[in-house]
Amino acid sequence: MSSTNFDPNGVGIVNGNLFGFPYSIEESELIIIPVPWDATASFGKGTSNGPQQVLDASPQLDFYHPRLQDAYKSKIAMLPIDENWKKRNDVFCAMAMEYIEFLESGGKLEESTEFQTFLKEINDAHLELTAWVKQSVLNYMNQGKTVALLGGEHSTPLGLIQALAENHEFGILQIDAHADLRDAYEGFSQSHASIMYNAIQIPHVTHLVQVGIRDVAQSEVDLIAENDKITTFFDWNIKNAEFEGQTWSQQVQEIIVALPEKVYISFDIDGLRPELCPNTGTPVPGGFSLEQVNYLLFALAESGKKIIGFDLNEVGDNPWDANVGARALWNLCCSAILSKLSVMN
Repeated sequence: MSSTNFDPNGVGIVNGNLFGFPYSIEESELIIIPVPWDATASFGKGTSNGPQQVLDASPQLDFYHPRLQDAYKSKIAMLPIDENWKKRNDVFCAMAMEYIEFLESGGKLEESTEFQTFLKEINDAHLELTAWVKQSVLNYMNQGKTVALLGGEHSTPLGLIQALAENHEFGILQIDAHADLRDAYEGFSQSHASIMYNAIQIPHVTHLVQVGIRDVAQSEVDLIAENDKITTFFDWNIKNAEFEGQTWSQQVQEIIVALPEKVYISFDIDGLRPELCPNTGTPVPGGFSLEQVNYLLFALAESGKKIIGFDLNEVGDNPWDANVGARALWNLCCSAILSKLSVMN
């Protein structure tokens, strides 16, 4: 199908492309890299299938958007899901479950040469995955394209953040239930629980603004307090302010003020209320409606600040989670495109 006969009012076209859009990788302006990986997930498995689930659900959306005129004309494409990484992930996942069970039952890593060997293997593979993502991103960035990522667990976008840091100084807007500021959680150097700890080690990442955090360790609270890069809007403070009369619009303005001119968005879907994402890796009571997150995204897009990239992670292996995830991804795409148009104008 060519773009000239795509009917946004017709039946969803299952053509293997994200949203059923007719655009090729070569002609698209926004490229999404799917990463089917959840090897370090420590509670629920299955988010490695999130990219496929979102892809399958995405043609069923309608593509009118109240904030972006002719949104269906946006040239968006997703790369094919890499089967090699999916197969490697599945092998590592089986061993990781044994390893995590060993730790949770009181096992000591220093007493098991088997798990020491496994840990080195998975950490080496994760470094390889990050390098693969980074090189893929740089390839498309060098073609003048905006690049985003669809996980998988929340460890997956580190290579994208590293690639952006070669060309930009920027801040990260993190929407999440968890702070993800642990150092090498469970021995995994690139754990899903360590993504933001690893990201803030990058000098060109100048700010980390966290929104919706509500499940956090003392060590992470201490790091937030001592690190000037980090501003955290805890979920309990957001809700308390709302109960006391502050509007979400007012709180969103405070969030945007805390961000620099260039912004990368990292959206862990468990930042939403768990009934919207019950099969995510680590669901937590509390959180946002999708409409609240969308309000934040489009307020940022219209603020004059530039969205330079984004990720969506932790979508569960379930049609309902995928239904919500596809809509979250669509709004991320539209807000990034609107941001680019707002900056140009």
